[in-house]
Amino acid sequence: MTILNTTGMQRKPTHPGEILREDFLPDYGLTASGLAESLGVSRQSVNELLRERRAVSPEMALRLARLFGNSPEFWLNAQRSVDLWNAAKLVKEEVDRIKPLHAA
Repeated sequence: MTILNTTGMQRKPTHPGEILREDFLPDYGLTASGLAESLGVSRQSVNELLRERRAVSPEMALRLARLFGNSPEFWLNAQRSVDLWNAAKLVKEEVDRIKPLHAA
């Protein structure tokens, strides 16, 4: 038996920057500067990510995964969820006008 998930997510997904800010930094005792240094990136990049003004790139996902011992997919999937949510809100009316096709 298959149960279709057609309703979608009802709340905005958590941005990877919030995950870092609220969960990872306190657990590892890191500051934004310490995270930037550990990742080998600028403080500005990290600050923009933590303030949810920058998306996680594949390169950043690889760096974060290496540092925290998880997978790059974890970070990219979190970002993908936010991106899809934002896109769905932006083009909802246009997408709603598309009539689904049915196989003959």
